[in-house]
Amino acid sequence: MTPAVELHDLSKRYGRHLALDGVGLTINRGEVFALLGPNGAGKTTLLHILCTLLAPDSGTAKVGGADVMRDPLRVRRNLGVVFQTSSLDGRLTVRENLEFHGMVYGVPKALRRDRIQEVLAAVELADRANALVQTLSAGMKRRLEIARALVHDARILVMDEPTVGLDARSRDAMWDYIAKLRAERDLTLIITTHYVEEVENCDRVCIIDQGKVVALDTPHALKSRYGQEYMRLRPVDAAAAQAIQSRYPELVTPIPEGLLVRIPQSQFTREFLGEFGDRLTDLSFDRSSLASVFLAITGRQLERPEPVTPKREGRR
Repeated sequence: MTPAVELHDLSKRYGRHLALDGVGLTINRGEVFALLGPNGAGKTTLLHILCTLLAPDSGTAKVGGADVMRDPLRVRRNLGVVFQTSSLDGRLTVRENLEFHGMVYGVPKALRRDRIQEVLAAVELADRANALVQTLSAGMKRRLEIARALVHDARILVMDEPTVGLDARSRDAMWDYIAKLRAERDLTLIITTHYVEEVENCDRVCIIDQGKVVALDTPHALKSRYGQEYMRLRPVDAAAAQAIQSRYPELVTPIPEGLLVRIPQSQFTREFLGEFGDRLTDLSFDRSSLASVFLAITGRQLERPEPVTPKREGRR
């Protein structure tokens, strides 16, 4: 079976900045595949190449067996795309946005009508079909963007930070919709995200840093290999923080809310608290997680993205 995506030695440079550095990987059909990395790691550049919006400098990229450079139209027919920044037209209704997308992709009128009803029902927006998009909530707009991406029968759904700007409840609902659609339509799902908890149930996770694939495996395998346990500390004052960093320079990472201390062995916690316990105002523990995997591999915490400020939608 042809893989959903095949990348071989893919590179892209912006001036002196090497955004992608010889990336090679395969994404299987039906897989939920996550790209995890900090801002500037190369995730969005990679997605733009897959979506034929950007040409690589070297290497090859195939989507559904079609080369992104030689056969971009076939690639686009295989893909449904949900970008981080909304591209919906707020002046049109929900149905009109979907109609326009279907027309652009050449979906026949009768099939387009049936497909629109199908995708609206799938994302539970059938009762808002005639509502102006500018009247929808942020969560509804995200669901509409997913529906739009599937109007032309895409088999590979690409989502760039799909839940940025949504509250926790809306994010959970979003993933419920995606799971439902994936089961019904045998979708391959490719996502980028800063939310580590959202990739725990993915089939595989690819960690990209400085344009390179630095780790690629199942969440369980990554945690087994790289996972660490940490203490999150809030020292009583700057002197206490400095003392802890001086005492354990190789274990301590400053974070906005205090210090993150890697636990190298089981006896360490008791020894540490015996020495510094009375100089802390807060203490919590991070068990082995993909967040600790990311920190162990890259030496950095995965920062949460800034919410995207939506453009004002209205009549011109």
